[in-house]
Amino acid sequence: MSWNPTLEPGCPDDVGLDSIETLIVPRSRDLGGFEVRRALPAPKRQMVGPFIFFDQAGPAEFLTGQGVDVRPHPHIGLGTVTYLFRGDFHHRDSTGADQIIRPGALNWMVAGRGVTHSERTPTAARSGPNSLFGIQTWLALPDSHEDIDPSFEHFGKETLPMIEDDGVSVRLILGTAYGKSAPAAMPSETFYADVKLDPGRQLPMPDDHEDRGIYVVDGSISIAGQTFEAGRMMVFRPGDRITVAAGEGGARLMILGGATLNGPRYIWWNFVASSRERIEEAKAEWRTQNWGKGRFDLPMDDRDEHIPLPD
Repeated sequence: MSWNPTLEPGCPDDVGLDSIETLIVPRSRDLGGFEVRRALPAPKRQMVGPFIFFDQAGPAEFLTGQGVDVRPHPHIGLGTVTYLFRGDFHHRDSTGADQIIRPGALNWMVAGRGVTHSERTPTAARSGPNSLFGIQTWLALPDSHEDIDPSFEHFGKETLPMIEDDGVSVRLILGTAYGKSAPAAMPSETFYADVKLDPGRQLPMPDDHEDRGIYVVDGSISIAGQTFEAGRMMVFRPGDRITVAAGEGGARLMILGGATLNGPRYIWWNFVASSRERIEEAKAEWRTQNWGKGRFDLPMDDRDEHIPLPD
């Protein structure tokens, strides 16, 4: 979910382990019925390119009638990315968007100066046992986009470019990589992709981006003779040529990165900004609950409840 429940937030053997600038072991949190692993922000690494928040949600299984209910909540200064491996979500937001997202598709919501949204397991899915497994990320916006109007785009999986070779499959979700461009308009240089590798197959990382990272979703990969299992994120030194190899069981990876922003970002609850003042203004407006008369409104068909501002 893009609700943040905390306030603070060459060949493989030719690559030296010193090419890994940061190794991140995500923190696990139980959100009541399912587990979230948070890789970003990390104590030693706030962002990878523009990516400032990275959560693995699940895998989780729900009984009939159960599911996820992330009540309406606010964002500023970021874009949210929802990408699922299993299950589906019903997204509603204050731009008027009302969209079911399913595995392999993309929901891209730009908060800009302020947006409110909810994410819930659809009613149809609750009619029987259902599951959830996916990745939620936030991208911090450059200064020029912090005050733009909020927007929402949905892209079906058939619209996202595929790069395929023998035993290698890459679905490009955002930005540019391997000579392909994804359809969502990006405010800064970005790449983000879902990668599947058969056992022993190799993947060269894009070498035309400043910041690059890998998150191992399933299986394992080898770098410089060392194995990295699922639930690890590696961030690489800029400029190094990096190729990784899947382990005996293959691997599923999320690769991500892009250009660094012009400075660090403040992050509090669901707000990201280049200044503390912007966050304080957003906190004050959410606290007043002056829906539709300031920067925040509630989704049209989900107005009966919301997540209050934390104490």
